[in-house]
Amino acid sequence: MAAAEPKPPAGVAAARRLARGCWSAFWDYETPKVIVVKNRRLGVVYRSVQLLILLYFVWYVFIVQKSYQDSETGPESSVITKVKGITLSEHKVWDVEEYVKPPEGGSVFSIITRIEVTPFQSLGTCAESMRVNSATCDSDEDCVAGQLDMLGNGLRTGRCVPYYHGSSKTCEVTGWCPVEDGASVSQFLGKMAPNFTILVKNSIHYPKFQFSKGNIEHRKDGYLKHCTFHEVSDLYCPIFKLGYIVEQAGENFTELAHTGGVIGVIINWDCDLDLSASKCNPKYSFRRLDPKHVPASSGYNFRFAKYYKINGSTTRTLIKAYGIRIDIIVHGQAGKFSLIPTIINLATALTSIGVGSFLCDWILLTFMNKNKVYSHKKFDKVCTPRHSSGSWPVTLALVLGQAPPPPYPCSTDPGEAGHLQGEGQSQEGAVPPPRPRPTSAPSEQMVDAPSRGAGPGLCASQPSQQDYTLTDARGLAQL
Repeated sequence: MAAAEPKPPAGVAAARRLARGCWSAFWDYETPKVIVVKNRRLGVVYRSVQLLILLYFVWYVFIVQKSYQDSETGPESSVITKVKGITLSEHKVWDVEEYVKPPEGGSVFSIITRIEVTPFQSLGTCAESMRVNSATCDSDEDCVAGQLDMLGNGLRTGRCVPYYHGSSKTCEVTGWCPVEDGASVSQFLGKMAPNFTILVKNSIHYPKFQFSKGNIEHRKDGYLKHCTFHEVSDLYCPIFKLGYIVEQAGENFTELAHTGGVIGVIINWDCDLDLSASKCNPKYSFRRLDPKHVPASSGYNFRFAKYYKINGSTTRTLIKAYGIRIDIIVHGQAGKFSLIPTIINLATALTSIGVGSFLCDWILLTFMNKNKVYSHKKFDKVCTPRHSSGSWPVTLALVLGQAPPPPYPCSTDPGEAGHLQGEGQSQEGAVPPPRPRPTSAPSEQMVDAPSRGAGPGLCASQPSQQDYTLTDARGLAQL
């Protein structure tokens, strides 16, 4: 006698049942079931959510953001600048060639407003600056010969010498002497600087739309020779006074001229190319770019030198310049109607309206009275009929406009399904099926809210005759 096969462990059997259930559920199809709930408060919530979503898409997405357009950001741009004006310091007259650095006229340039001059520097030995760490000394023993401080002004000789003024002493160095701190003279150039004029030529191009435009009006009457910028009357005269730029940036000109700073001139080209080209205009804004409230990084200065020869020896004038640096920044965005983004955003809007249904379903099934009854009405499970599609009861029922014979109850247990099938057959001989009625299009179930009350349960319409089943051919024969 063959030995009985060992039963698998309970955990393995449970895992197999779970796997079979998941595999079976994977092939299920879900379709929405329409239930009309007669509840005014829930209806107000539903329509309010739909209205808010609709307003969001109509006003913000389509009107403000213009999402029906294809857009391009970051136009190709060129900037040419030119500064004009003269100013005075304590010792001389300064013209453009001296106070504008660099002179090429690019999108970034500096206007010198104050200088500290160290004249007649030549190669030799002199006292080190007191600003250099460990530069002060009392005797030669405090100075190490040959030591080179990267933040200093030269190579130390090992001697301790008197400073340029006062009774202090510092280590002697070999380099350009005298050092900057010892003999510098300050000169202020900002007396007439607010009247300097700056011409900003800007041209932009959007390659996606083949659109180009500039910020200068094409006129032949010498318009640019006598105009200055005005936001309303002279928008296409990009000649700005330096004082106007600093004022629009919210800064004090005298203070800025002494410490230096960085001012940004921002040109924005936002163009709606569905309109005429005349509607695409530049917008100018001005602001300070360096952090003036942080002492360690506020202000702007740089150094340069002018070299010459005296009696055959090379001499230079070292200049530490404080100034206003101007950065011309160009950005923008162009848009034009396109069918593809319009369809995408319309589809998104229509899909988002369904959020109202999701929210109301959640309220209905979670917070409202008798939510279990609503859940029972909303979710049904129907199995595929086991009858052959070509059997004569199904065919006759379809011809007469009736519902086909019902499926057997959903079950994954073959024994249970067979048991239920046997019960159904035994009931066939005892109780004749009710007379079927012609069916119409699938109807919605009308469910009154419990608050309106029609008894202990839901106030629902009686099931239609199509909910009854034809399980016997004799019932069909009575038709």
